[in-house]
Amino acid sequence: MNLDRIMAVLETLAIAGRPLSPAELESMTDLPRPTCYRLLQTLAKHQFLDETDAKSRFVIGKKLVQVTLLAKNDADIGDVTSPALKDAASRFGEAVFLSRFKNDDVSIIRVETPRNPATPYVHPGLGRRPLHACSCSKVIAAFADDAFQERVMQGPMKAYTNHTHTTRETLEKEFEKIRELGYAECVEEIETGVSSVAAPVQIGAAGALVSVGTIGPTSKFNPGHRRARGEALVELAREVSSMIQFNGQVVLELKEPDPASSTGV
Repeated sequence: MNLDRIMAVLETLAIAGRPLSPAELESMTDLPRPTCYRLLQTLAKHQFLDETDAKSRFVIGKKLVQVTLLAKNDADIGDVTSPALKDAASRFGEAVFLSRFKNDDVSIIRVETPRNPATPYVHPGLGRRPLHACSCSKVIAAFADDAFQERVMQGPMKAYTNHTHTTRETLEKEFEKIRELGYAECVEEIETGVSSVAAPVQIGAAGALVSVGTIGPTSKFNPGHRRARGEALVELAREVSSMIQFNGQVVLELKEPDPASSTGV
């Protein structure tokens, strides 16, 4: 299959930012309609495009969005979303963290702390988190496909504390609860005296590949506080999603440094 034609179709759909039919692609690319239809069907078969309705209109698909996001490094994603995370950290008076799904694991890739904390806060640290215990990974798993959830439930479930979920039954119930609430809680599942809350960041057709969360002492993170933080994080997740994508496509185009700036920022 001609790569130039494939790129013409993908670029046209990306620029349009809306579903296009084979007839519309024909007029916008000058490709023959049978060629447009064949390319659209092939790309949709491999999830690089999604068919939106019975009129055979197509948009950028789940697999392509996933590939695009995976190509972005942690620093790019962290830098783009940092303003929203910093603002939330100062409003909450708590550390706010960003996590991402990559290579079948979930890792915290960015942490922002309050500018002038009134009370001591908990820092979660960076790096990989257990898929069955931490709020940031559970919330991604809860909204993932069945295959990934099955991997989590068949994998080793280490008991970090007496509160860690270590059976399929308890984890299935936890995932159901997370989907119902729209956010996940970790109440002393990793460390005694520490709790966290996280919400999923939906990236277009690719789903929840990122999450945002906050963490603090369990004495502060009582049920009412966790509920309030969960609802606030759902709103923050929408803001972060808009920073990462546009029209369902991952953008993350960072500005080039200003040559006139002495700091290079």
